[in-house]
Amino acid sequence: MSRETVNEICRALPGAEWSDPWGGGHDAWKVGGKLFACIGVANDGVSVKTPSIEDATLLIEMHRAHRAPYFHRSWVRVDWDTIPEDELRDRIETSYRIVFAGLTKKAQRAIAGG
Repeated sequence: MSRETVNEICRALPGAEWSDPWGGGHDAWKVGGKLFACIGVANDGVSVKTPSIEDATLLIEMHRAHRAPYFHRSWVRVDWDTIPEDELRDRIETSYRIVFAGLTKKAQRAIAGG
């Protein structure tokens, strides 16, 4: 898999917006102005939010992810070369759903189109 695969998955999510807020080649994906996925300049994985610090720790202990540098402990970095595409897609979509659920109801309705 690749950066392009991750960007395709993110781009397809409702209300997803791309930016490079720090410059230098980051792909930061947000919904409602809140980050749900980020590809760094190392170009080897994507950082995503998990439901909790405990979930992130479990994924790290199971060698399904790594600690995401510079992010809260509930975030992990998933190497796209070491997991199947369906698992990568699930991690990204889960992060999206967590962030979307934290938006105001008004913002959720605006994104959902109703």
